[in-house]
Amino acid sequence: MFAVRDFLKSAHLGAVAVAAALLLVTSAKAQNDPLPSWNDTAPKAAIVAFVEKVTTENSPDFVPEPERIAVFDNDGTLWVEHPMYTQLAFALDRVKAEAAAHPEWKDKQPFKAVLEGDMKALAAAGEKGLVELIMETHADMTHDEFQKLVSEWLATARDPKFNKPYTELVYQPMLELLAYLRANGFKTFIVSGGGIEFVRPWAEQVYGVPPEQVVGSSIKTQFEMRDGTPTLFRLPQVNFIDDKAGKPVGINAHIGRRPIAAFGNSDGDLEMLQWTTMTGESVRFGMIIHHTDADREYAYDRKSEFGRLDKALDAAAINKWTVVDMKADWKEIFLKK
Repeated sequence: MFAVRDFLKSAHLGAVAVAAALLLVTSAKAQNDPLPSWNDTAPKAAIVAFVEKVTTENSPDFVPEPERIAVFDNDGTLWVEHPMYTQLAFALDRVKAEAAAHPEWKDKQPFKAVLEGDMKALAAAGEKGLVELIMETHADMTHDEFQKLVSEWLATARDPKFNKPYTELVYQPMLELLAYLRANGFKTFIVSGGGIEFVRPWAEQVYGVPPEQVVGSSIKTQFEMRDGTPTLFRLPQVNFIDDKAGKPVGINAHIGRRPIAAFGNSDGDLEMLQWTTMTGESVRFGMIIHHTDADREYAYDRKSEFGRLDKALDAAAINKWTVVDMKADWKEIFLKK
């Protein structure tokens, strides 16, 4: 009887020891996982496999650190872009804030549409109308004045659906990806269709991407001496549009190296992904974030006014780019506080 009891006691202790060991292994594995907000599905595996290939010395796919350049679109790739691009929301608020000084706007489109909350009329104004809004609300001020406006707006503005600051509506899985790449010798750049001076004030704090690693659209700026002080003054003229075919041009002008990895979410990123991956040289990586989660965020693709994903989605299948299904592949969507 004592032998049986001792055996059972020994077996119990052994089971406890095995369970404890398994718990420690699981815990260590979780702690060592650089992408904990990603489900263990194909996109995560593809990311890890790519990084291991290009960072393993003496392998045929090894890439020296100076050449490990990764480029990321911003709107819809790193943070929320619905119900409209965040910079557009900023421009609309600027129209309302400046309306008293511009009585002519109440009868002039697209400003009339903004002041009356007529989103249909605003959409009808198209790209030309949106550029006019940007020119009127982002120019005729110094560089420092504009940076201050952006920082103050982001500190108080709230997204209409989630009632949170826009800088909290960044994607936790993508923050982990940025950190994972940097930990493996990558230099990470933002290549945005949005304004370069709109993104720079907060990109380092939110994404860990310093201002010199932000590429974006810009308006013309000129140097002036004002009251003995050297100043950069923003003019109401388009300088460069960093979208679609403009993205490879912007990358070449600002970075001077062709990236080996590119991450986007829309047709505006198609040419950037093509430029990065269709080289015939070494291993390359392209990824598209597909918004499929209507419950936790939004679901949209081919017919969306903002962040349309149509041609790039078709190209992904042809070029073997990795497509992330947000609903299936991400455990978390937004930044963990």
